Amino acid sequence: MAVLLETTLGDIVVDLYPEERPRCCLNFLKLCKIKYYNYCLFHSIQTDFMAQTGDPTGTGKGGASIFSKLYGDQAKYFEMETSPRIKHTKKGAVSMVNNGSECHGSQFFFTLAENLDYLDGQHTVFGEVSEGMEILMKINEAICDKENRPYQDIRINHTVILDDPYDDPKGLEIPDRSPEPSKEQLESGRIGADEEIDDTKGMAAEEVEERFKEKEAKAKAQILEMIGDLPDADVKPPENVLFVCKLNPVTTSEDLEIIFSRFGKINSCEVIKDKVTDDSLQYAFIEFEREEDCEEAYFKMDNVLIDERRIHVDFSQSVAKVNKQGKVVWEHQKPDGRPQYKIKDQTSRQSKKYDLVLDDDVPSSSKSASRSRHRHGDSEERVSSKKPKRRKSSKSESSDSEQERRRKDRKKKKRRDSSSEDEDRNRRKDSSREDRDRRDRHRGQEDRRERSYRDEDRYRGKDRERGKDRERDSRGNSRKDKYRDRDGDRYGGRSRDRYRDERDRR
Repeated sequence: MAVLLETTLGDIVVDLYPEERPRCCLNFLKLCKIKYYNYCLFHSIQTDFMAQTGDPTGTGKGGASIFSKLYGDQAKYFEMETSPRIKHTKKGAVSMVNNGSECHGSQFFFTLAENLDYLDGQHTVFGEVSEGMEILMKINEAICDKENRPYQDIRINHTVILDDPYDDPKGLEIPDRSPEPSKEQLESGRIGADEEIDDTKGMAAEEVEERFKEKEAKAKAQILEMIGDLPDADVKPPENVLFVCKLNPVTTSEDLEIIFSRFGKINSCEVIKDKVTDDSLQYAFIEFEREEDCEEAYFKMDNVLIDERRIHVDFSQSVAKVNKQGKVVWEHQKPDGRPQYKIKDQTSRQSKKYDLVLDDDVPSSSKSASRSRHRHGDSEERVSSKKPKRRKSSKSESSDSEQERRRKDRKKKKRRDSSSEDEDRNRRKDSSREDRDRRDRHRGQEDRRERSYRDEDRYRGKDRERGKDRERDSRGNSRKDKYRDRDGDRYGGRSRDRYRDERDRR
């Protein structure tokens, strides 16, 4: 028992298991017979996992079993068949989708990998793909969005039953021919199944490469426009400007203009120079009034010897001096010839109150007077303010008094700020001086303490040495006394006898 599914990518043949899954096979076969699956989308494709279809609405939430056509909406779903147990071990297995309540409707899926054991017991395997595995792999390679919906529609166009062992139920209406798809079925909001995505189909390799380069150049131009290097992404280099390079450093703009002017009128000729050293960079731009003159100069002046150098001439590709209107602007000028930029105010911003005066021009008396004026500037301002003024209106007088009051308040605030700053400065100085004195006192105490410790150690060492000498002396004296007592006992009697004999002789 088998069914042929004609998809937009190719044909797939499905072999069913009627003995193991009789209700699932009956449901699938009769739905194919009434052309229920015609134009159904593969609404969910998960790479190396599954490809799901069978929902006429294309949302994944619709579909009904064949029994709803016979018994009404109460038979929209039928119960799962769990025995015998068939596992999702093969690639290309066909399984009915569980609707969440252990029931099935019309939706089914193909497995795109092997050993999907976690699907066992949740969905019912009722067949497998016998032919068209390469079509199944094409479906597996479809590009999908984050909801696993393909960007280009993949549909089941037609179903053909190759072998049907079941009799048709009574009351089942079977159409004579495949029905035409409705407009709602074909409108998926994605790329149509019959639309060609490859724009380069039928084009030569050179044309494809040229088209690719044009797209790349346009993308780069848009980037340069965004960063401000180009005035417009669609701007093109002028066709009446020549680029001349390999010039001799001694060649000037006037020389080039004289040489190229024989081809036609020249609007401008400029040899590009270094901004710092003003040396020639050995290339130039020449703008002609007419494009025909520019083309003639291009063909005739290339590789010509000028100032012992063979120059190279080409059309300019630079748009650095092209404005948004496509006109070449060589100088910063307005249309009437006036300079575009000028200094608004050329007067000096220095106050006119104090002028620069040399010492030789001022006598000594005036020097002292000027010093006194500078020293007492505020007093002069106060005196000058007392000069008679013209009578003003009440409004002007009130505004002047308000300005005077604000000026006085600013002076007071400035004086207070300066006094507070002086106090803070003096306070910081006093605190730093106290800290320095405290450090000096502490350092002196440490020095004295260290000196006393050092003297004490020295005296203690001398006392220790004296004690050792005293002990040594006492030990030697005791030894002498011992020997003296012993010798006295030995020789004492003999010396007394000798003393007596000498006394008697006298």
